[in-house]
Amino acid sequence: MSSVYSLHKIAEEDNYTFNPAEYSRFKFGDGHIAESYGQALAKGFLFQHAGELMSGRQAVIMPSPYFAIPTASYAMAAAFRKHINRFLAANRLPVAQDAKIHRYKTYSLDYGELDADSRLNLILNDKYHLDSEFLKGKLLIFIDDIKITGSHEMVIRNLLQQFSLQSEAAWYLYFAQLNGMHIHPRIENDLNYSYVKSIHHLGNIIDCGNFKVNTRIVKYILNAESAAFDTFIKQQNIPFREQLADLAISNGYHEMEEYKKNFFHLLTITQQKPEVWLSTYKKDNAQTLTSPNLQ
Repeated sequence: MSSVYSLHKIAEEDNYTFNPAEYSRFKFGDGHIAESYGQALAKGFLFQHAGELMSGRQAVIMPSPYFAIPTASYAMAAAFRKHINRFLAANRLPVAQDAKIHRYKTYSLDYGELDADSRLNLILNDKYHLDSEFLKGKLLIFIDDIKITGSHEMVIRNLLQQFSLQSEAAWYLYFAQLNGMHIHPRIENDLNYSYVKSIHHLGNIIDCGNFKVNTRIVKYILNAESAAFDTFIKQQNIPFREQLADLAISNGYHEMEEYKKNFFHLLTITQQKPEVWLSTYKKDNAQTLTSPNLQ
């Protein structure tokens, strides 16, 4: 048994019941907005479907699948879980647990730019994993920021069948859902970049006091035009640069052609310690350490 709930419905282009600029900031890591979105989603869900949680069945909350760097929905799901757990604790019920949908591939394409068929073809080439033993017998709550074509939801439904979890109670929750079938899926891209028009718009999001790094902002920074990237990254502090480099490595972005140039420039201006230098080998196999460069 499964059901879908969305807090906002999009029936007409440029007619939203939420602020597109705030949504854009959320997608690029504004944790204050992620917190407010997660709380609003929890309140809306409880208002209409609190009975689903009153059964006493253990709930498990999962954001959209990710490889190593979480998506924006991760921060929203964390806020959702916090609010839901307050409700559960007040009613002497088991509090919700969290889990991850493991994703074993990552890509450089911007998903929001694609049409429905391209989205489906892209994600069907991914590989995913669920901990079926942990999830059996529990109320499964999958959280994502927006539902446009339903491709990701279809993948999760197929995963539940693949891991023999199709009979478990499942809910698919979204901050917003596209209901106007006449609207091109590219509307998601318009929303994503409603506030962020260039890399230089990221500064006050990063400095907002509750920045939540995610895969979108890492890819966006690394894919920036070289001069803009250089200006931007030199304005950031050393911990941010180091975190950006480490996250890029964790998702394999240092091996992607689109990101290599900026990534190695990042290492060049960031590395202060020999252990982050790249290893090279002489002909006699004697290892040496050299500073990363763009050659």
